Amino acid sequence: MNMTGKMVEYPTNGETGMGYLALPASGSGPGVIVIQEWWGLVDHIKDLADRFATEGFVALAPDMYRGETTTSPDDAGKLMMALRIDQVEKDLRGAIDHLLSLDETRSDKVGTVGFCMGGQLSLYAACANPKVGACVVFYGIHPNVHPDLAGLQGPVLGFFAEHDGFVTPEVARKLESDIKAAGKQVEITIYDGVDHAFFNDTRAEVYNEAAATDAWSRVLPHFRDNLT
Repeated sequence: MNMTGKMVEYPTNGETGMGYLALPASGSGPGVIVIQEWWGLVDHIKDLADRFATEGFVALAPDMYRGETTTSPDDAGKLMMALRIDQVEKDLRGAIDHLLSLDETRSDKVGTVGFCMGGQLSLYAACANPKVGACVVFYGIHPNVHPDLAGLQGPVLGFFAEHDGFVTPEVARKLESDIKAAGKQVEITIYDGVDHAFFNDTRAEVYNEAAATDAWSRVLPHFRDNLT
């Protein structure tokens, strides 16, 4: 992959946060936070930040593991479970504040989008931080993350898979009903015949081009319509 963005540092919770920043060719645009899967800030997530930049967004992918990545599911699970959720929220808050502070970011709120673990963290950040104006969740899962839906400030778009052993369609529909019950706006799609991580084009065993293309075509207007 030919990465066009760069790694940056920013203050967060009295410490130094790191992330991958991708800027649009136009020089400015709405801000989007891209949140990693449980593998860490790998090239796939950096590539997604670049794709958002190509579409006119200022995209920041925070490094939730502070430099660690893995290809082992066992190690990924350990890294995910080692995250302190209070620290995670502060790290995301720092990333959001940094993104909004950039001259290139022209929206007064950011969008959050995340995948697997990051999907749940995307919703968590959107519920905890009023600076999040739109949220996208791809098959979000983390057993210790329980978003306070009453705090949601923007609409939620969710994408899930029929054959997902981590986040079943029943779980996805319950999330949808819970968000609606909280009086918030949500639209959830469950793609037939696909697996968890169907959006990850670096994993041939689960990637589904049709579902990924359809989801991407919905994510872009969701952010463009709700981030001004």
